[in-house]
Order: sequence, then structure tokens, then C-alpha cells
Amino acid sequence: MPLSEHEQRQLEQIEQALRAGDPRFADAVQAADPRVHYKRRVTAAALGFVAGVALLLAGLVINIILIAVTGFAVMLACSLWAATSYQRMTGITTGRVPAKDRTSGKKPRAAKGRRAGNQGGSGMMERLEDRWRRRQERGR
Repeated sequence: MPLSEHEQRQLEQIEQALRAGDPRFADAVQAADPRVHYKRRVTAAALGFVAGVALLLAGLVINIILIAVTGFAVMLACSLWAATSYQRMTGITTGRVPAKDRTSGKKPRAAKGRRAGNQGGSGMMERLEDRWRRRQERGR
């Protein structure tokens, strides 16, 4: 969940006070930040992509297809590595549903003693919510 502007300002003030009070500790904390780790990965992947382009062009110039194909594979791998590292660094999600949560269009079968769709006690929560709504409506 992203922070509000007020929370971001407060966090920046805390970080500035920490840097002023103990610079060595602040540097150690910053080095342990996952964003720094993923930023390094994105930079390494960009350098690998450039190396892949160089291999691809070298393979084409000296007419050795194996080197060109290797360069293309390096470019592809580094692109994927950079994309996943960037997503993790920024917290961007694709909005896709995980494969285990997808259905093939069929309705789920009801388990013995339960209605369809009530796994792990969600039916109890629905009943409690319904009771709560009814109490609130009666009180009006």
C-alpha cells in the first residue's frame, strides 16, 4: 500500500534525523533496502543487454550465426531480468490472477456438508455480516 504525502514527508524527516544522528547506521540501513538491491540488478541487466547487442552485431559482422543467436539470447534474458527487477523495485503488479486461482469456466463442486464457494469459513463471515446489517437496519 503506498504512503500518503503526509506519511512520506514524515518518513523523509525521520530519515534525515537518522542520517544526522548516525550516518554509518543510516548507510547500513540504506544498503539493506530491497529497492537498492533491485536497482543494482536493473543496472546489471542493462549492461548485459548492451553486451548482448554487441554479441549480436559481432556475430552478424563476422558471419558466425551462433554468436549472433547467443547475443540475442543474452539480450532477451537481460530484458526479462530487468523487467522483473523493476517490477519488484517499484511494486508494480500486473493485475493477473495466479494460475491456481483461475477456473476453467466450470463451476466449483460443492464439498460434502458445505455449499459451493464456501471454503475455509467464508460462509460464517457472510452470515455475521448479514446479521450485522440487519441489526443496523433495525436500529434506524
